[in-house]
Amino acid sequence: MRWRGRRQSSNVDDERYNSGAGLGGFGGGGGGGLLRLLPLALRFLGPKGTLLAALAVGAWVMFGGGNLGALLGGGGQALRNPGAAAPHQESAREREQVAFVKTILADTEETWSRLLGQIGKRYRYPRLVLYRGAIPSACGTGRAAMGPFYCPGDEKVYLDLSFFDELARRHGAPGDFAQAYVIAHEIGHHVQNLLGTSGKVHQARQRVGKVRGNRLSVRLELQADCYAGIWAHYADARRKMLEPGDIEEGLTAANAIGDDRLQREATGRVSPDAFTHGTSAQRVRWFKQGYQTGSLQACDTFAKGVSL
Repeated sequence: MRWRGRRQSSNVDDERYNSGAGLGGFGGGGGGGLLRLLPLALRFLGPKGTLLAALAVGAWVMFGGGNLGALLGGGGQALRNPGAAAPHQESAREREQVAFVKTILADTEETWSRLLGQIGKRYRYPRLVLYRGAIPSACGTGRAAMGPFYCPGDEKVYLDLSFFDELARRHGAPGDFAQAYVIAHEIGHHVQNLLGTSGKVHQARQRVGKVRGNRLSVRLELQADCYAGIWAHYADARRKMLEPGDIEEGLTAANAIGDDRLQREATGRVSPDAFTHGTSAQRVRWFKQGYQTGSLQACDTFAKGVSL
């Protein structure tokens, strides 16, 4: 990507030195909590199993009302202990990653301010929080094992930079555009929040069973993939940020994190009723839809008769 030398967003909160080992205090709420399942998933299913558990958490957070603290077995309150972790020296590679994140965020701000303005909506800039290990949010406490997430309660995207290494090493999706796709997908959830889509989905999920609720979740996630494609469309057409091979990097990332692929790699079988994000083919298709059209209307995954 041609990202260097471009505007960087000021809407980034760097909490990497205030989060991590000092977070704790998940008190005795009932029943243990999902956090205890993450080490078990890693032990018996490997890294893919941990990611499957993380995807379940991400779906919970996305539908408003989801409190990570409660889901993890505590009250969602984190206790800071600044002296618990040794001071961290930022490497040159980390500095470049931060500059990259700020640049991509700035570009999404430009795209969505213009597109929402065209339909009479004001784009409220989200904040992006960089953290290490664990972080308190309005949705409860997030952890790096969950991957990046958007919290509608505080309109913030949370990102541990180590996820980029996971994306390349464990999921075979290296490259700066693969990382940009991840950021753009989470910003897509912010757009859904501003347009009221995620709130409507949350309300609908309260009236249906788990399987139908999961299907609504899939449509929401695929729309966020399509919105990521819209951003890529304008980053390419208007600002010439993309280089040969970038879109292929994004498609590789979308393919790598499809529900069917992750389930098959973790357990050897696929359970469509448990999908929350969509298959690899669906995620690729909807990213391409957004990229090729640059149209919000083309990303209506909830329209009557739309086949995913």
